[in-house]
Amino acid sequence: MRSNNPDASKGNIIAFLGKETHFKGYLQFEGTVRIDGILEGEIHSKNTLIIGDGATISGTINVGKVVCGGTVTGKINAADSIQFLKPSNVKGEIKTPALVIEEGVIFNGLCEMDTGIQKPVAETKGRE
Repeated sequence: MRSNNPDASKGNIIAFLGKETHFKGYLQFEGTVRIDGILEGEIHSKNTLIIGDGATISGTINVGKVVCGGTVTGKINAADSIQFLKPSNVKGEIKTPALVIEEGVIFNGLCEMDTGIQKPVAETKGRE
């Protein structure tokens, strides 16, 4: 899937789930998405996911890059990098070739760092 959205190719935020948002299901995107609300389910992208400091995510994240300041419970697979910023609270499994954990972050779980991580492929699973 190729995006015709010029904002997606420039790294601009193309979607935003605010603090009062509660989403349950499967999220697939191109470009950069920021979540400040609650999300339960799966997230798939080749691009960047920003998790705001008020956000709560439960489920599986499979993206290119994660910048997190919120709460995550589950699995995170980032092909490029993961950055946990204070006050992140992460519980689960992470896999990435590059990891930054800022002082004050809580991380409980397993971490696998592998430079040979396969880039995520945007899945459709019959959803359009």
